[in-house]
Amino acid sequence: MQSDAIKKGISRAPARAMLKATGLTDADLARPLVAIANTWTEVTPCNFHLRQLAERVKAGVRAAGGTPIEFDTITISDGITMGTEGMKASLVSREVIADSIELFVRAHAFDAVVAICGCDKTIPGTVMALARLNIPSLSLYGGSILAGHFAGREVTIMDVFEAVGACAAGKMTEKQLGELEDVACPGAGACGGQFTANTMAMALTFLGISPMGANEIPATDPRKGKAAFDCGKLVMQLLKDDIRPRQIITRESLHNAIASVASSGGSTNAVLHLLAIASDAGVPLTLKDFDEISAKTPVLADLKPGGRFNAPDMFRAGGMRLLGQRLREAGLLKDGITASGRKLFEEISDASETAGQEVVRPLAKPIKPDGGLAILHGSIAPEGCVVKLAGHERVLHSGPARVFDSEEAAFAAVQSRQIQPGDVVVIRYEGPKGGPGMREMLAVTGALVGQGIDDKIALITDGRFSGATHGLMVGHVAPEAASGGPIALLRDGDIITLDVRARRLDVAANLEERRAQWKAPAPSYTTGVMAKYAKLVTSASLGAVTSAA
Repeated sequence: MQSDAIKKGISRAPARAMLKATGLTDADLARPLVAIANTWTEVTPCNFHLRQLAERVKAGVRAAGGTPIEFDTITISDGITMGTEGMKASLVSREVIADSIELFVRAHAFDAVVAICGCDKTIPGTVMALARLNIPSLSLYGGSILAGHFAGREVTIMDVFEAVGACAAGKMTEKQLGELEDVACPGAGACGGQFTANTMAMALTFLGISPMGANEIPATDPRKGKAAFDCGKLVMQLLKDDIRPRQIITRESLHNAIASVASSGGSTNAVLHLLAIASDAGVPLTLKDFDEISAKTPVLADLKPGGRFNAPDMFRAGGMRLLGQRLREAGLLKDGITASGRKLFEEISDASETAGQEVVRPLAKPIKPDGGLAILHGSIAPEGCVVKLAGHERVLHSGPARVFDSEEAAFAAVQSRQIQPGDVVVIRYEGPKGGPGMREMLAVTGALVGQGIDDKIALITDGRFSGATHGLMVGHVAPEAASGGPIALLRDGDIITLDVRARRLDVAANLEERRAQWKAPAPSYTTGVMAKYAKLVTSASLGAVTSAA
């Protein structure tokens, strides 16, 4: 066992003495040591329940002959920090989560790992660490929140963000907004639509690093505890069979993960996160792969924000197995080993479709025949940028630029009704390096939706979008403004054209004539973790990973 390095032999007596002080016995230490990497926190409903879930995982590990040892790492709540300076910490936290898990497990020579995640960045962050460590491991997602109920309809946190804009536009009173915020999040679990958390939970299932059927069980469903127990047993089987993350995370399984995102109208954040996971797994993956896979993948799952249903609705309809069965029928999946010990095609063969369900469409009646995501290039984005196409958006827009050098400036303009139909809102200096941290623009996009002009404007940014964003919104523009990318050279009134079918994002201006006048702005942070991140982070086109190279 790898853990013998810290627990066996005369010289390890001091280490054993300290371990015994925590309640472990000689019998415990004779068994494999399994790290339970938890992202529990009291700050967000996404992860609020993970302490109880970890107890069930630990029980499963013990039942299968292992000794579980739990530890925590950080969680930054995207939904709570959205629209504030604190949101800059979100993407940075992905690297901190990955680094901290890697350090803890390496230092203590664990034999296996179960990583428990919930809020957006905890999901890729934990799996990045598993890919680096490459010891028998799996990931378990805490599950989706259930829908809230307001004015006779189901609501999610997305409705609250959009209600802020509606309130500013006089379409909703402050009292009504307060009543909505009281009921939108009824308990534990991550945001309920096919936003970033549920998108990534699906991606990890099709990637194979999460066992099929576990992630999609809602957070408060009684069956979640049984799934967690089974995950504890499964990791011991992975250890026995010596199945490691890099055997599971392959180019083929990454293809499957991308197809699942595209077919479900998933979050554009999946592009960043799957690039980062691939990088840590040593698997080549580029933006071109996303565009090629998405272009031939129909949108089959009618999920919010573009569709009608939430993640728990899909679970009740037949879940990921049903979606996988559809994708396999279309020839869009590749078989391979998964954390359950079974191959993907075996897992999806167990699909059971609920009679009359409308969440997962048949192949003959897709929401959209191709392209849940698209990668654009052009004079504004030579390295590429990302747009989500769930099936209802426009694919062509041309209009004058309204340029803002921060999210706050753009939000203020939206709230004061300065954005006009036809405009192209440009939010820059919000990229990985420039933010630093590549904030999501949900406060801005939600307000635009709430005002009812989202279908009349376009928005481009070197920052990110929440999975709850919908409309013609283009993110991850690279190179970013802080690196001197063309987006830094745009001016108010420039005519910008987004042509999704042509995969182009262009401006009718000679940007090179302006380059001599451009000066890199002073960094927002000169000390601490944010400054270190800004120095080490790569382009969004590479996954915005940190690199010492």
